[in-house]
Amino acid sequence: MIDLPWMMLLYSSAAGSCILIGGLLAIITRFQQHWLEQEFRHFVIALGGGILVGAVAMVLVPEALEGLNHSLWALPPFIAGGLIFFILEKQLSIHRRSAPQLTGMLLDYLPESLALGGIIASGSSEAGLLALLIGLQNLPEGFNAFRELQEAGQARRKTLGLMAALVPLGPLLAMLGYTVLAGQDTALSVILLLASGGILYLIFQDIAPQAKLERHWAPPLGAVSGFALAMLGTLLTHS
Repeated sequence: MIDLPWMMLLYSSAAGSCILIGGLLAIITRFQQHWLEQEFRHFVIALGGGILVGAVAMVLVPEALEGLNHSLWALPPFIAGGLIFFILEKQLSIHRRSAPQLTGMLLDYLPESLALGGIIASGSSEAGLLALLIGLQNLPEGFNAFRELQEAGQARRKTLGLMAALVPLGPLLAMLGYTVLAGQDTALSVILLLASGGILYLIFQDIAPQAKLERHWAPPLGAVSGFALAMLGTLLTHS
């Protein structure tokens, strides 16, 4: 039987490594036909958006509401999350540094890593499946973030270096959740709700418009597939 701290490091590291794997897949995935390249790229953008919506609807908000005993006090941090990321994106756009795919990935990855640490500290048997869900989200999000940064003109090596640097953030935050936030349900719930509001803002402001492709149906099917993956992970954690 693996000790809980080692389990936390193993699960969070495996989930975080999917960010880098997604970036590597973006390098090797090339199609000769331009239309297929466009179709696949928009499908993956929509897939990531669907997973983000699913994460908010099935993981982040339910966990937060449970921690707050379904109190109406859940509304202010959720709304504040959307407002904070409206201000953040506005400032980034002014300085031409807007990166919605990367920001959405971090908004999803970091609070869920906190939650993963807290769940492992509680000894729940659902921790492994939650780690799997985080990893499934990180794959298309890493893919999309890599393409986004490449289109912004960032060098390939620098982009991969950035993604590799993001991997250990998951274990660090999982350790924080394991040691500090375990049992602090209110604080963890507020963090999850702030992230949820920010994710929804980014999806409808940036990610969903990028996924649209005229006279093609793969992108909306990608969004459905992404939400279904999040639903599957949630169903597995409660089976």
